[in-house]
Amino acid sequence: MLTVEGLKARYGRIEALKGVDLTVGAGEIVALVGANGAGKTTLLRTISGIEPAAAGRIVFEGQPIERLASHVRVARGISQSPEGRQVFAPLSVEDNLRLGGYRRRDGAAAATADLERCFTLFPILKERRRQAAGSLSGGQQQMLAIGRALMAAPKLLLLDEPSLGLAPVIVDQILAAITRLRSEGMTVLLVEQNAAAALAIADRGYVLELGTVTLTGTGRALLDDPKVREAYLGV
Repeated sequence: MLTVEGLKARYGRIEALKGVDLTVGAGEIVALVGANGAGKTTLLRTISGIEPAAAGRIVFEGQPIERLASHVRVARGISQSPEGRQVFAPLSVEDNLRLGGYRRRDGAAAATADLERCFTLFPILKERRRQAAGSLSGGQQQMLAIGRALMAAPKLLLLDEPSLGLAPVIVDQILAAITRLRSEGMTVLLVEQNAAAALAIADRGYVLELGTVTLTGTGRALLDDPKVREAYLGV
């Protein structure tokens, strides 16, 4: 579904991505792990078009997209749940979700069906649908951020640090929801500092260090790799 070839990105003179190559197949969860500053968020933001690519190719469903605007990529089927949740705090939960589907052109019935899908995935959002998003707990806001991304009806879902700062019980709920999405046919590229949790549910994974992919393999193989265990799992 997604092929990234030689992707580079810069912030001024700082090269954040130094020629990244990766692939994501339809129906996979692919985890991207690495330390702070490795370039994980930059990679997602470049794939979604928030940051420009300095060089390289991004091919989605056989078509190059690296020159397309971010909203066009959303219409093509790429949606991102950002690090830090970034919900629209004064608006209700339901309004946040409906804004996620702003670019849709498949009719109100389809959008309402996906709204109910979000409520099925995260029942607490249905209970709080009239509540201001800013009054939700951190875990509930993360569920809302994922639901908002799903409302764009994506083929590829980009998740940036969905477990960041959450209690373990909420992390388990978020990861279970991601696994459920895969079982329903969703393709997910997951950035996560909790390497053990991410690789445990991933079909494949990449280790990113200072803007470069240094290791790749199945989730299980990376969990068992001595370098990964020492650097990211504390073993």
